[in-house]
Amino acid sequence: MLLNILIPLVCIVLDQAVKYWAATDLQAIGSIPLWKGVFHLTYCENTGAAFSMFTGQRWMLLAVTLILLAGLLWALCKGWMQNAFGRLSLQLIIGGAIGNMIDRILLGYVVDMFDFCLIDFPVFNVADIFLCVGVGMMMLYILVMEPRIEKAKKEAAEDGDRLSDSDA
Repeated sequence: MLLNILIPLVCIVLDQAVKYWAATDLQAIGSIPLWKGVFHLTYCENTGAAFSMFTGQRWMLLAVTLILLAGLLWALCKGWMQNAFGRLSLQLIIGGAIGNMIDRILLGYVVDMFDFCLIDFPVFNVADIFLCVGVGMMMLYILVMEPRIEKAKKEAAEDGDRLSDSDA
């Protein structure tokens, strides 16, 4: 249960620390090329969601985030994810969502800074990384791991039934 609090909290602290640096130091510079033309640290204020969708829809994004967070927290507390991998996926998503929600509440926009110039990818932040990794893990869990877990449970139950039949 402690990890259900600790992992999202670590995600939030890391995200907010990098965003604080971006807002206090990087903003004045604008952009720092780490690999010129490929990867830069670029200060950006995003009033939308991923890929700048729903730009300017702050309250709608906050409402959707709160609803999704409630569902994710409920799933985590109910133990829907049956192993550590599945629970970690939820914890990463929760931490990332809260990290970006803090920006939307306090600033009205989300601070982004990682800029892959080479492929003209949208600028993103630490919370976005946690969200994407968490969603990827959740998809892997649901599509690959959960069916295997359910199959193993079914086989164990059938083996148990066979053992109880042979005792009779």
